[in-house]
Amino acid sequence: MQGYRLMRTVRIFLGILFACAATAVAGDWTLVKYEGRDHVTLDNVAQFYGLGGVTRVKNDLNIGTYGRSLRGAVGSNELYINNLKFILSYPIADHNGQPIVSRMDLTKVIEPVLRPSRIKGAERVDTIILDPGHGGHDNGATCIWGNEKNFALDVAKRAKSILEEHGFKVYLTRSADYFVPLEERVRFANRFSNALFIAIHFNSGGPAASGLETYTLAPRGVPSMMADGPRISDLDPCPGNARDSENMALATATHASLVSHSLLYDRGIKRARFVVIRDITIPGVLIEGGFVSNPSDSRKIATTQYRQNMAFCIAAAAQNYRNAVGMQPPPTLVAGQSVKVREDTEGANSTLSQPKPEEESTGTPPASAN
Repeated sequence: MQGYRLMRTVRIFLGILFACAATAVAGDWTLVKYEGRDHVTLDNVAQFYGLGGVTRVKNDLNIGTYGRSLRGAVGSNELYINNLKFILSYPIADHNGQPIVSRMDLTKVIEPVLRPSRIKGAERVDTIILDPGHGGHDNGATCIWGNEKNFALDVAKRAKSILEEHGFKVYLTRSADYFVPLEERVRFANRFSNALFIAIHFNSGGPAASGLETYTLAPRGVPSMMADGPRISDLDPCPGNARDSENMALATATHASLVSHSLLYDRGIKRARFVVIRDITIPGVLIEGGFVSNPSDSRKIATTQYRQNMAFCIAAAAQNYRNAVGMQPPPTLVAGQSVKVREDTEGANSTLSQPKPEEESTGTPPASAN
């Protein structure tokens, strides 16, 4: 029964991806300089991905139809792609009456979400590294039902079992209640190729805070959403940034799986520079499976049913990612496309040995400067 549910989830997710990828059309990108950053109009985005026109009611924006849609608002950094929430690096802006989105968000969010099969250099995945947070003296978030370290480890062990049933090799950064430094978790993950890294956590905040979050590494130059503001260190290159597109595709698969099988609020896919996703050299995400500090969330998290369902979602996400990113793009028919630029006045604690290690089509978004 569980195998059937997993494959059904995979088919639904891939159906949406195929629909989004199938109708992208080649054309010129016109870059608009606004507040010192390159942007593109949402009309340009809609045309490129074959989504029709942009419908605007005051500041609310809609592109496409059910199953293939973008939804946002001028002045907001929230963008819904196929009804899944993404937190953009920069708000959608209005420029001379045209809604525009940053080139950074086009290349680092919209493109890998809508066309994961065209991610360059993506490895075929056969291994999953699960990282249950905290452990030992570090309990993580706590509530009357228990603590984060135990909840996370239980989810990881359940997910390991399901993933192995579906042919993945699976390793845990910790397999019992002991503490593993963040740097050691990174070193362990970096011993593997053809692998994905999924850190499992539960959140803490005020009693009113609730819902699911998925974090992926902030692109170079973009402030972490967990920081008070921009920092000089935002410009430092991080090992994980070499996997920006794969990170976002994995975050999408993971968050979509969690949201679609949970009654918890969708808090979105966000950006941060947590050590475990900053310094790994394989695609990775960190998930927050609800708030231990919230009475309603914590009651759910404390049940074996919720944690088993979360484990199932992680397994489905790995399968969805592997199928979507592993697809071969159609043959290249044209050498490439031009880009027009318009300047405007407005501006683990383990001793496992190293495992054996095992072209983009026409029509590409303008490369984002790092």
